[in-house]
Amino acid sequence: MDRDFLTDLFADFGPVTIRKMFSGYGISADGINFALALRAGLFFRADAVTIPDFEAEGSRPFQYSTRAKTVTVNSYWELPARLFDDSEDLVRWASAALAAAQRAKVKKPKAKKAAKKMVGKPAKKRVANKSIRKVDKATRPP
Repeated sequence: MDRDFLTDLFADFGPVTIRKMFSGYGISADGINFALALRAGLFFRADAVTIPDFEAEGSRPFQYSTRAKTVTVNSYWELPARLFDDSEDLVRWASAALAAAQRAKVKKPKAKKAAKKMVGKPAKKRVANKSIRKVDKATRPP
């Protein structure tokens, strides 16, 4: 799948952003990635709400192999082949995939940076601007 094909495929859905990702493209709307176009096919974002629809169509989750094992990514499922020819239904599935991606984004807690503690060492004062340090040296008495 190339960029032009994907642009045409999602034309009825609305504006999408298509970016190079891995061995294919990441497809997003409103800044949220909801689909992957890879060598293995086109995969839509899925969750507990939408996975039953994929299963009913006989779709499978995205999988890739490493040297040691096969990894299954349950958050992306293969788009049923019939949807490539049914733009109205494709829009419905793409909207559901975007909604699943939005739900996943809401569930993710924002990572908080842990405060670093220096044990046994006093904190050093930092000068915000080096030019101030030079002026301070020049103006202090000998």
